[in-house]
Amino acid sequence: MAKPNASLEPLYLQVKRHILENIGAGRWAPAHRVPSENDLVRSFGVSRMTANRALRELSDEGVLVRVAGVGSFVAERQARAHPLEIRSIAEEIRERGSRYRVEVVALERARAAGGLAEDFRAPPRTELFHSSLVHFENDRPVQLEDRYVLARLAPDYLTVDFTRITPHDYLIDVAPLQEAEHVLRATLPDARTARLLAMKRGEPCLLVIRRTWSAGAVASVARLNYPGSRYELSGRFRP
Repeated sequence: MAKPNASLEPLYLQVKRHILENIGAGRWAPAHRVPSENDLVRSFGVSRMTANRALRELSDEGVLVRVAGVGSFVAERQARAHPLEIRSIAEEIRERGSRYRVEVVALERARAAGGLAEDFRAPPRTELFHSSLVHFENDRPVQLEDRYVLARLAPDYLTVDFTRITPHDYLIDVAPLQEAEHVLRATLPDARTARLLAMKRGEPCLLVIRRTWSAGAVASVARLNYPGSRYELSGRFRP
């Protein structure tokens, strides 16, 4: 291990980042024993208090499991997101120290009809764009994103390379967020969803239906499916 660098980043954060990078790169798999406090003190030249804080915070965040008298181990982690935050899934995954990639399943023109027209509060046949993407964390699919976008608010949507930028990040730039609505449901996936998310038979989904507004109009309606065994939504609120 390298000694702490001369950056302004606190030493305990440098130790945490080192551990997260090893986990994210796949070098330390679940149940792997991570360096002890003594190992970190010797390798990084930090105090025992600094090493303890790094391990303690990673344990509090669910990254590590600490066993008294034995050591600290990489936890079997479920991906987690705040249910009311509007964030890029790529940002969430990378923030956890994991590898992110995406596969584009569909990118096409569509027209508002039936329930979709109602969701957009738009006349039937209003021009929409549709994208379908599978987002991966460490090569495991964690989200199927089916999104419809009001074409007039994002006219270049179909030309965007969504392997380089997420639909969320693109839309934040071209159709700044004015208002958002979330509906959370537990549901059983259809065959397509189960296949794309590599889910076991009978495994439930967490479904988030996200509707966003920009310039006084519904800009986007997204159905975000997460495998129930690999993802959880949690939040802390202050009244």
